[in-house]
Amino acid sequence: MSASKHIQTILNGTIQSLKSVIPLSMDIKSPSLMVQPFEQTEMSVLIGIIGDIKGRIIIDSTSNGFSKIGATMFGMPLEGEMLESFTGELGNMIAGNLCTSVAANGVEIDITPPTVIVGTTKLFGFQHAFKLPVEIEDVGELTIILTIDE
Repeated sequence: MSASKHIQTILNGTIQSLKSVIPLSMDIKSPSLMVQPFEQTEMSVLIGIIGDIKGRIIIDSTSNGFSKIGATMFGMPLEGEMLESFTGELGNMIAGNLCTSVAANGVEIDITPPTVIVGTTKLFGFQHAFKLPVEIEDVGELTIILTIDE
């Protein structure tokens, strides 16, 4: 399978995973190419991908956005260390679901433990990146960044 087919499978799997993990209505926009650096303004979770394709998935939003998702899933608002822990776990659930989804399409990947990043930062060091903006009802914007290492 070509690299472009792998990328398309992973993007489609990410969309499917988001819909199955987050129990809210969402509007998924078209993916686009992006250039370095990725600039985070508040909070995100980074998960490495290894296997048939190597790269990272970054799930970026605001602390308020992640808190609203947590409140919907667990029935209570989250903040502080609980919010950071939930953000990592949300990334884990989405990426784990992604592994299962793409395996059904012949792409074998595994994931690394999540890294939660809080504060303003810039990420460099990737060959290609795709940005997938998602508007979640009653939450706001969540952005998925898929970086691909050659």
